[in-house]
Amino acid sequence: MSETIEDKGMSDAQPLVVRPSQASAPRGGSAAAFVVALLALLLAGWTAWRQYAGSAQDDALAQLSSRVDVLARGVEQRSHDVDSLRSRLGDADNVNKGVREEVLGLGERVRHVEDAIAHLAEQRLSGRDALALNEAEFLLVQAQERLALFHDADAALAAYRLADSALAAAEDPAFAPVRRTIGAEREALEAARPADLRATFDALDRLRANLPALAAMPSTPNPETPSRWRAFIDQFVRISHDDAHDATHEPAFARALIALDLRDAQAALLGGDEARYKAALGRARTGIAAAPDAQSVPVKNALADIDRLAAAPFAPALPELGSALRELRNLRTTRALAQPAPIAPPAPAAEGAGT
Repeated sequence: MSETIEDKGMSDAQPLVVRPSQASAPRGGSAAAFVVALLALLLAGWTAWRQYAGSAQDDALAQLSSRVDVLARGVEQRSHDVDSLRSRLGDADNVNKGVREEVLGLGERVRHVEDAIAHLAEQRLSGRDALALNEAEFLLVQAQERLALFHDADAALAAYRLADSALAAAEDPAFAPVRRTIGAEREALEAARPADLRATFDALDRLRANLPALAAMPSTPNPETPSRWRAFIDQFVRISHDDAHDATHEPAFARALIALDLRDAQAALLGGDEARYKAALGRARTGIAAAPDAQSVPVKNALADIDRLAAAPFAPALPELGSALRELRNLRTTRALAQPAPIAPPAPAAEGAGT
């Protein structure tokens, strides 16, 4: 029995068709046919595997191609972003260059301004500063003379405050030492100023106001009844005694004298006359002590107040002023000498010169 194998193509992968032949082959031919069939089966399996692997590879290639396209679009977008960033960086560099140039120009202008200010500082003092210095000098002179003539520490202290304010308005650091000297002399004036001046004035005013409340002053004793001969003589001749000690026997007159003594004490306190002040208080105490009821409480209180005022220190020693004034004048003289002399304008040419 014989068999024929028809192969219609490797690409169609058709199964082998075994057709029996009319003449049967020998037994050895069946083994060969089996081998051929096995080979054909292997070839068909290999062909099918190739087709399956090809389709899977095509799908993988398609996916890879799509991914490559996505990556290409992303790279293109990144390229555009990088180009935009580069353009922005270029613009920023241009702006920075412009700002740097402006800063350099501003620094140059600032240097010019500093040079101009330094040049102005080297010039003469302005009119306002000169006026402030003149005012400070006048106030220092006034304070010194006020203290020397009237011993008025309060007025001198006020003048020193105004002088310090005037120097502060000058806005010149060269006058700082003068201001320190003024501060030291102000402290000396504060220490020399009598702190209880107002209290002393008030105490003296209270004493004068309380004079009517004191016991009545001794009055003139009643004269004896004159005889008829004395009355007859008094018609033609009258004898009277004008004694200062007798005048104090009038109560109103005695109070007026005590009030005048207290006023005199206040005036001496203002004038800085310690001897006159103590003498006025002594006279007032003598007048008050001459009251008939010297043991009464008002009289004792008045005498105690007068004793307290007389025992209190009159005023501290006044300081010697003038250091700040001398320092201010020396500084102004030094600055005036340090200033350059003004350049005189050229003299006009005489007519007819060179003719």
